[in-house]
Amino acid sequence: MPHKQAEPAANSSRRTFLQSAAATAGAGTLLRGQGISQEIKVGLIGCGGRGTGAAAQALQADDYAVLTAVADIDSERVEACLEAVGKRHEGTDKVRVGRKGRFLGLDAYQSVIDSDVDVVLLATPPGFRPAHLRACIEAGKHVFCEKPMAVDSPGVRSVLETVQMSESKHLSLVAGFCWRYNNMVAEAVEQVRSGAIGDVVAYYATYYTNPVKPMPPAYERPLGMSDVEWQIRNWYNFVWTCGDGLVEQAVHSVDKIAWVMGDKPPESCVAVGGRQIPAHDGNIFDHFEVNYLYPGGVRAFMGCRQIAGCHRENADYVLGTKGRLTIGRGLLPRIEGENPWVFRGQQNNMYQEEHDVLFRAIRRGEPVNDGVRMAHSTQLAILGRTAAYTGQQLTWVQGMESQEKRFPDNLSWDMAHDVPPLARPGQTKFV
Repeated sequence: MPHKQAEPAANSSRRTFLQSAAATAGAGTLLRGQGISQEIKVGLIGCGGRGTGAAAQALQADDYAVLTAVADIDSERVEACLEAVGKRHEGTDKVRVGRKGRFLGLDAYQSVIDSDVDVVLLATPPGFRPAHLRACIEAGKHVFCEKPMAVDSPGVRSVLETVQMSESKHLSLVAGFCWRYNNMVAEAVEQVRSGAIGDVVAYYATYYTNPVKPMPPAYERPLGMSDVEWQIRNWYNFVWTCGDGLVEQAVHSVDKIAWVMGDKPPESCVAVGGRQIPAHDGNIFDHFEVNYLYPGGVRAFMGCRQIAGCHRENADYVLGTKGRLTIGRGLLPRIEGENPWVFRGQQNNMYQEEHDVLFRAIRRGEPVNDGVRMAHSTQLAILGRTAAYTGQQLTWVQGMESQEKRFPDNLSWDMAHDVPPLARPGQTKFV
């Protein structure tokens, strides 16, 4: 192996600064008001809509955050992302992605990591997340990691190993489970934990919406395009790339269930689901209903659907022995019952708050780590999906130990890749 060159003094100095910010900041004071202008270099992996938003928010979170490297599979998407982020920060020098900082291809993520960035934003399709997160933490980078964190249980176990590594390295890891950073919902959850509705006996969450990205017919596939490229470009329609609608979208509501339940796992779950509207290709369901059983007979129900022309709702109903909390039906969370309550404050921007928390932690040298709960919420959704696919009642332990691997090994751009057919409950086996 070639000898690794010594790190340039400027880079070493910046890293030392980032690691020792707490000593210079003092008592939680941010550095930005003290005439110190050390930059935090940001890299983006995945330049779609969510990645573009995350990059703009990351640059907003710190006066001296600058975007220096990006990666994607599509050059047009890279250019559109940089243009959009540039407009959000017009008049500043925050977007500094030259031609050498734009990387394309399945291995482009590693080029971003190797480009001397300090923070990496992970916003690719979730199937890639375990490998990308591992590479970031091994390289000593702070991370903003979009949800979900994996598409299968082996991926979740990999993420949990990486989380342990991030903790040992004192790195910050913030998850894209944005509702945890919504001050209205956070106050509502605190009300529940303080006993405002008594003992929780049931939770009903809804995520009824339109299809995210319908699968185009096969005749629209360009001549010569490989299976892998076609599937990644239509990533939302394949379990190996997106995890299905319950795991990729409704996992937000699953995460809120986990939050209210104290991030303790359920005992088991059963679920139903299927494909009501035929698709040209792909292998995801368009509706699920999951029933989680928690200790003491407490039940949590998760209903999600992605079918056009149907009732739309994203809400949470938490039932207790002394009242009920409702979130999402009306402008403000509210409790009805023995201890009435309505949120009265000013709602924050939860997407921005995620990045504010991350960059504040970096500046102060006080790592924040969402790793364990983000992995467990992802697994909770995977457990529900697997119960629906198989038609079986599954325990939390079974789900965590599942050997079903959806994401392929040794993935290459030109390879052939046959996806499993649409699951058939009662016939699809638990692995």
